[in-house]
Amino acid sequence: MPAGEKTVAVNRKAHHDYQIVETLEAGLSLTGSEIKSIRGGRISIREAYVRPIGKEMWLVGAHIALYRPAGDRNHEPTRNRRLLLHVRQIRELSRAVETEGMTIVPLRVYLKDGLAKLEIALARGRKRYDKRAAVARREAERRMQQALRRRA
Repeated sequence: MPAGEKTVAVNRKAHHDYQIVETLEAGLSLTGSEIKSIRGGRISIREAYVRPIGKEMWLVGAHIALYRPAGDRNHEPTRNRRLLLHVRQIRELSRAVETEGMTIVPLRVYLKDGLAKLEIALARGRKRYDKRAAVARREAERRMQQALRRRA
């Protein structure tokens, strides 16, 4: 992790459920109470996904907890949040989703120089047998590493 970055939330299931093809960094359009809550680590992207709506990309399903000191000026915890991307990136991602049947999943939320960033991935969904094969491969590699450590 580069200096000046602090990871706030990670979508650990994304690497299990999807085959990651390409990753991108996107900014998040947030309100004041949302960024305060994120700085406190109170965000969940486990059930979130990214979808194109019109000519913009939106983060759907992310939960940012209420920031108590905000009182009546608080935000809606599960509202859709606009992603800040270049027009060319939005066009390419939209084309991949529409024509190639791919999905855009959030991988992690982090703070970079005080700004909230979202790492998103263009991904292809895995079938159940693909997931089992990946787990079996990981287990085999782990056993080989353990055997090598015991021999050394």
